[in-house]
Amino acid sequence: MEAMADISKKCHCKGIRSCLICENVAKGDETACSIDQCIWKYCKNCRKAWSVLSDSCSTHLGESLNFDGIVIVEDFINPPEELAIISAIDAIDWKPSQSGRRKQDFGPKVNFKRRKLKLNYFTGLPAFSKALVQRMNSLECLKDFQPIEQCHLEYVPERGSAIDPHFDDSWLWGENLVTINLLSDTSLLFRYNDGEISHSPDVSVSMPQRSLVIVFGAARYDWMHYIPRNVITSRRVAITYRELSEEFQGGGDSYEIGQKVMGIARTYQGKAVP
Repeated sequence: MEAMADISKKCHCKGIRSCLICENVAKGDETACSIDQCIWKYCKNCRKAWSVLSDSCSTHLGESLNFDGIVIVEDFINPPEELAIISAIDAIDWKPSQSGRRKQDFGPKVNFKRRKLKLNYFTGLPAFSKALVQRMNSLECLKDFQPIEQCHLEYVPERGSAIDPHFDDSWLWGENLVTINLLSDTSLLFRYNDGEISHSPDVSVSMPQRSLVIVFGAARYDWMHYIPRNVITSRRVAITYRELSEEFQGGGDSYEIGQKVMGIARTYQGKAVP
């Protein structure tokens, strides 16, 4: 399969979402998907966001705020592994998505409004993920992590790829959102949202190429996350893994269906959901 889609083809944006194809603007123009407000940068060592970030925690300047719920594991995979994973991913058909992205899904079909799952086309996580999940489980913070959904998203500057500020669902998906960042360095941005007008700065978290990033706790539930198009400077592929919420685990109302989903996921024989 071709790694890059013909950007002249019709986009799949809906509603307020857009990409460079439907906007018909030149690469690099400022749009609603670009950063448009004060951004502080996150330091993974002191676990704070700073208005002026330097190379050392002792020399950061300006104001800071505590920013809990981020773990970054650099070089989670090595360059040969990255090439092998991308080769396996690009052998699968990509589906056009919104805001200039392309996607591949391995997981149950979900109607979040009606809170219903369909398992008809879910055949498990892909084979290459078995070793990756085992490696995740060797980390103390992910020792009990059992993903049951895997999503691949492709971002390229030619399409103005981006994703708007949002919260991931919490009815089906559990606390840990785990992403492996492939092919290029990028940033994941966070915007505080408690239902009121926020005066907090946005927070930018660096995601180095081949790193693993875990979002949990306050970063997961109190801050929306997004990727503006002007942090995408070359092709980027993100592999995101999600676990079941407590409702689908032991003692939860949907425990039985959760066990069924888990059993399918663990076969590691999955094909992308059409």
